[in-house]
Amino acid sequence: MVSRSEALALLKKYTPDEAHLHHAYCVEAAMKTFARHYGYDETYWSLVGLLHDIDYALYPDRHCQVAPKLLSEIGVDEAFIRAVVSHGWGLCSDVEPIHFMEKVLYTIDELTGLIYANALMRPERMKGMSVKSVRKKWSSPSFAKGVNREVIAKGAELLGLEINDIITRTIEALTEISSEIGL
Repeated sequence: MVSRSEALALLKKYTPDEAHLHHAYCVEAAMKTFARHYGYDETYWSLVGLLHDIDYALYPDRHCQVAPKLLSEIGVDEAFIRAVVSHGWGLCSDVEPIHFMEKVLYTIDELTGLIYANALMRPERMKGMSVKSVRKKWSSPSFAKGVNREVIAKGAELLGLEINDIITRTIEALTEISSEIGL
């Protein structure tokens, strides 16, 4: 399996800006938290999260289409590539998330953006953030307009999990890395 340092080198090669790197770290942390909670391989899941947007910064119009080629540079397996491509299902990919890991990635990709934006608006940032706080911002369509709330809801449905539980776990993940992501 690829190491985190190899994955990070590839990510930085194709992701030149800090905002996209922070997003990758958020998704990495959330994937690791979900893997830990459900008894899956934390390293593998976190690397999928770290590299999920490998092609987005430089190829936004071909997101999830260029990713397989870029990921081949570090020799990841087909399941890894499939998970990365499936997170864009219905938006920029026809690959439906069917495995649990894919469904988690599909769901928390957008959710991490909403939670991060919420943290930026709070003086205490991630400290003490609650599900209620996130849900309040969720219901304000003008807040974090780029976050597709329908994808989050659809992902929760695919997972068969309560959205509040997903938010709780994602808050926990981002809180653990808050200093690394400027929060």
